[in-house]
Order: sequence, then C-alpha cells, then structure tokens
Amino acid sequence: MRTSVRTAAVLLAALALSALGVSGTSSASADGRQHGAGAAALERVTDFGSNPGALSMYRYTPQGLGTGRPVVVVLHGCTQNAATYFDGAGWRRAADEHGFSVVAPQQESANNANRCFNWFQSSDTARGRGEALSVRQMVERTVRDLDADPSRVYVTGLSAGGAMTSALLAAYPDAFAGGGVVAGVPYGCATSLIGAFTCMNPGVDKTPRRWGDLVRAAYPGYSGPRPKVSVWHGTADHTVAPRNATESVDQWTDVLGADRTADATHQLPGGTTRSDYQDGTGQVAVRSYLVTGMGHGTPVAPGEGCGKAGAYFLDTICSTEYLVQDWSLSG
Repeated sequence: MRTSVRTAAVLLAALALSALGVSGTSSASADGRQHGAGAAALERVTDFGSNPGALSMYRYTPQGLGTGRPVVVVLHGCTQNAATYFDGAGWRRAADEHGFSVVAPQQESANNANRCFNWFQSSDTARGRGEALSVRQMVERTVRDLDADPSRVYVTGLSAGGAMTSALLAAYPDAFAGGGVVAGVPYGCATSLIGAFTCMNPGVDKTPRRWGDLVRAAYPGYSGPRPKVSVWHGTADHTVAPRNATESVDQWTDVLGADRTADATHQLPGGTTRSDYQDGTGQVAVRSYLVTGMGHGTPVAPGEGCGKAGAYFLDTICSTEYLVQDWSLSG
C-alpha cells in the first residue's frame, strides 16, 4: 500500500478544487456524457504500462488527426478529474482547432483522498518512480498508438497538477519539450506534508542556484536539451502564494541559462503581464504570466470560446491559447 496517502488529505483540502464525479470504462467518455455521432470523446486507456502510480489514463484524439502531431498532457487540480480540467480549461476546443492529442491523467481517491497528485512525495515525483513514471508511460503509449511526434510533447497543470508539472519537467527533460505551471510551485519545494504547507503559503525562498540544483539532481548527468517553461499565477492567490511564481522563474532561468531580469514585458488582456527571459542564444526560455487581481485557478476566457468560467476556472485570459502559441502547436 502506498505511504502517506491518507494523511495527505489535510494538505490537499487546502488545495481543493470543485468536486465533480467521474464515470467511465475503457470505451466510455470520461465525463459520462453522450457525444454526438462521430464526435471524438475523452476515452479511457487501460493498458499503458506497469503504472506504479496507480493513475487512470484518459486520452482525446480529434477526428482525422494525422500522424506526427504533438501531444499535450493536462493535469487536473485537487478533487477534480480528467474531464473537469480537460473541458473547463478549454483543451477540447484547442485540440480540435490546432490538431494535437491530449493525455489527461487522473488521480484516484485510493491514492489520495482528495484526488490530488502527490507532488510532495519523492516516491511519486522521482524519475522512474510512482506517478511521474505512470504519466511517462501514458505518453509513450500515445506516441506509439497515434504515431505522434515524440519531440513535441508538452505538459501543463493546475495547482497540485501544476506542482506535478514542475516535477515532470525536472525528472523527464528528455520527454517534454515545454511546460506550463499554473498556480503551482517550484520543483523540490517540499518533500513532506508539513513542508508542503509552508511551500504553498507563504512560500519558500531559495537562491536561483539552489533551486536549479534541485532540478539538475532529478536526472543526474543529463546534458541534453531541456523544456522551455511558462509560469502562470494570479496576484491575489491566497492558496498558493504568488511568491511561488517568482521562485519558479528563479529556478527555471537558472536551469535554462536564461537572464534573471526580464528582457521584455508585454501587457495582455485580463490585466496580465507577460515577462520574457532569454537564454544565451536570444531565445525565450522562460515566460511569466502574472494576472492582476486573479485568485487561485486557471485563467480562461469563455467569451472567446476558451473554457468554462466557474470555481477555479477564472474569466480573465485564455491561458490555453497562449500555451498553444508558446509551444507552436498550430499547423
């Protein structure tokens, strides 16, 4: 039996998101709704590897998707499920419009009472172990099944899913080309339940080098290319303090050899400030999106057809579309 699962409920309640149930078998859509004839559905895949993290795998493949297309992994927040986040954040529409598949891992209550990914347990975030390996196996199965492009795999997630995104980028830099951390925390910020509370709020202060060393230690000796990273956070987030965005930027600019002072800033819709940090080649390696006055959640823009406003889906700016642009998923 996996350790520290039941006790994690205390922490995870602080990160809890809208509670929605999920049903489905290997042939049913994860949201339990009936889809029109011929419409693609978010479907469960049951045989994708040893699955040491005991996660469930759901996948969305737009109709007519060709070979060699990208894959995006989306990680839900606490008490959500795969379908909640997939639809709420607008990934169905984005996948249909831009032509890529989506892998939506789902945490189960048997692993975590509030269905949060166990981002603060090294047994679930280390390379080759636990939930991190389960997600990697889901990606490998999808690349095989769809003849997708293994060099164009991306990952994003909200809150606990955002923290797990950081872990995947650290543990599997050879598997992901980019990541988007939404209301999450730096990798290695906490390795225990008590430490996780402090990490979330008020946050933990480390030098960029110390943050970077934690990432480098996740895959010792790795010298290949690393994924580019964007960090999304609301300035009024009282669940996961905005300080975590600053610390995440410190971490990834150090890892990617980028400037620690923004090379450019842009004002975007929804009171959003985007800051770009370039590496030694002049390419943007890290981006920070700070949404003024936004609380804890994923930025969406239902008026533009991007996601659904609701608890922890906040009507400000379409983060999904900006991630699509940052990762050059169109075409």
